[in-house]
Amino acid sequence: MERLAQYILMALICIVALGQFVQVVTRYVFQVPVMGLEETMLYPTLWLYILGAVNASRENTHIRANVLEIVLKTKRQHTILAIVGEVISLAIGLWLLSWAWEFTTYAWRVWKETPTLYFPTFYADAALMVGLVLMMLFTTMHLVRHVRSLSDEEEALVSGEPQ
Repeated sequence: MERLAQYILMALICIVALGQFVQVVTRYVFQVPVMGLEETMLYPTLWLYILGAVNASRENTHIRANVLEIVLKTKRQHTILAIVGEVISLAIGLWLLSWAWEFTTYAWRVWKETPTLYFPTFYADAALMVGLVLMMLFTTMHLVRHVRSLSDEEEALVSGEPQ
C-alpha cells in the first residue's frame, strides 16, 4: 500500500511538473499557449494536493505546534496529548467530511464541465471527499494506536514493570 501511494504521488508530481514545463515553454518561448492545458492540469494538481495530505496523514507527519510537549515530561502525558489531538482532528475532520459530502453530491447533481474541453469537473471535485475519507481512516488508526499504547502503559504501571 505504501509503495502504491509513493508511485501515485510520484506520477502526479511528474505530470504536474511536465504540464507546467510545457506551459512555460509554449507560452513564453514560442508565444503559442496550449489551449486547455490549464483545464487538464486541474485534475492531477488537485489530486496531488489532496493525496499529499492523505500521505501526511498516513505517515502522521502533519505539521504540529505542540507547545505542550515542552511542558509535559512523561511518555504517558505525551500519549494523552496525542489522543486529545487525534480526537480533535477526528471531530474537525468529520465535520469537514459532512461538508465535502454535500459538495460532492452537489457536483454529481450539477455535473459541471470545463469551459474549453468540456471535461467533467466532478472527477476533480471528488478528490476532496476521497481525501477526507482516507484522512479520517488514518486519523482513526492513529487514535486507536495511541489508546492501545496508553492502555499498555497503564498495564505496565499496575503490574509494576519498568517502562
